[in-house]
Amino acid sequence: MDMYKEENVLCAASTYEQKFYFNSARFGALPEGIREELQIMSVLFTEEVGGIFSLVFDDEGNLTMETEADEEDILYDEIGSALKIKQLQETKKELFESLELFYKTFILHENIAELLAGEEE
Repeated sequence: MDMYKEENVLCAASTYEQKFYFNSARFGALPEGIREELQIMSVLFTEEVGGIFSLVFDDEGNLTMETEADEEDILYDEIGSALKIKQLQETKKELFESLELFYKTFILHENIAELLAGEEE
């Protein structure tokens, strides 16, 4: 995760350390149910394909899913990770849109009325 600005990392799970990380310093205001859903989703992702899975916000507030693996990890399923990300983009679309709205409103301090008006167009 060295390539990411730590403050933009929402959460991450690692199959290597068998740990889940949630950036509570930055995103502690998120409801417990959302945090639990993120943890379940992230841990299941790494159990299924291996490696490290991260949810990261870019500078514009867009949420991206990142996955990486150690070079010597022969069990990491690169094709499976791409398919799993695509599946999550479809099944968790509403969650991800809500998280982006949260980030743009509370972290980037953008006008929520303008954001919501832009979604309606």
